[in-house]
Amino acid sequence: MKLFFGDIFPEVKINDEEQNHIAKVLRMREGEEIYVTDGKGNLAKGNLIFEGKKVSLKNVEIQEILPDFSPKLHIAIAPTKNIDRIEFFVEKATEMGISEITLLNTEKTERKNLNIEKLRKQSIAASKQSLRFHFPAIHDLTKFSDFVKNLQPENTFVAHCNDKSDRINLHNLPKLENITFLIGPEGDFSEKEIQILSERGIKAVSLGNQRLRTETAGIFVAAWIYGNR
Repeated sequence: MKLFFGDIFPEVKINDEEQNHIAKVLRMREGEEIYVTDGKGNLAKGNLIFEGKKVSLKNVEIQEILPDFSPKLHIAIAPTKNIDRIEFFVEKATEMGISEITLLNTEKTERKNLNIEKLRKQSIAASKQSLRFHFPAIHDLTKFSDFVKNLQPENTFVAHCNDKSDRINLHNLPKLENITFLIGPEGDFSEKEIQILSERGIKAVSLGNQRLRTETAGIFVAAWIYGNR
């Protein structure tokens, strides 16, 4: 399947950058069959037409609202100082079916400047590569205090390294339709932040005996959910 990004409704339109990629990079030929998704679960199949610089489709067939991964996973993660690591996390978590990613501004978060649009483009590329028709939502950098206001304790968990707190094993999580995980920065959440989460009824989870890097912890959680779907 050759999958590209674009609009499905009100009419099928291939994204401008994708049109350029099809014509100038891939050098595809008229009549070749491709698929286009809007990242919202809709999929179109058709044959390429070239009209000058414009690339479109004929013989279009549309499938609406294809099924997404279940359960839905939302990871709120503090961006790492080395942006390459968080980009790697976004790519791999997308491939494993994550639904949402929020970049979390905690007390110890070192990186405050992020190119969110670049991360979103990377998630789109990873979605196409892994043949996903539902693209994950990538949210702007959000203050920890704002993010925790609307959390639901019954489906929210936090991974931290504070041995003073009780932590449940990841394998003992209940079966849920929606799961939110908080992953701390390099240096972990502060004691104050851990206390706030505890007071809100957010359970702490152990990811094993080893201390994991921020992006590794995020990928580990995404992989565990993916493997238990």
